[in-house]
Amino acid sequence: MKIKIFSSPTCPWCQVAKDFFKDHGLEFEAIDLTEDPEALEEVIEKTGQMGVPVIKIDDEYIVDFDKKFLLKKLNLKE
Repeated sequence: MKIKIFSSPTCPWCQVAKDFFKDHGLEFEAIDLTEDPEALEEVIEKTGQMGVPVIKIDDEYIVDFDKKFLLKKLNLKE
């Protein structure tokens, strides 16, 4: 499983998302959209949105942080 978290430095939910994956021992690549215009274009193209965080798990893009959804999707315990 490959996880990417697209975020911005001023986004509090982006940090919550990163902490969630760290707390569950899951490795991820953090991508700061303010420093990576190509990644920003990818997010807009794939999701049609500019909001963060955007979490990419394999080929699926998830807009916003939804803890219950991620726990279920990744088969994790709270």
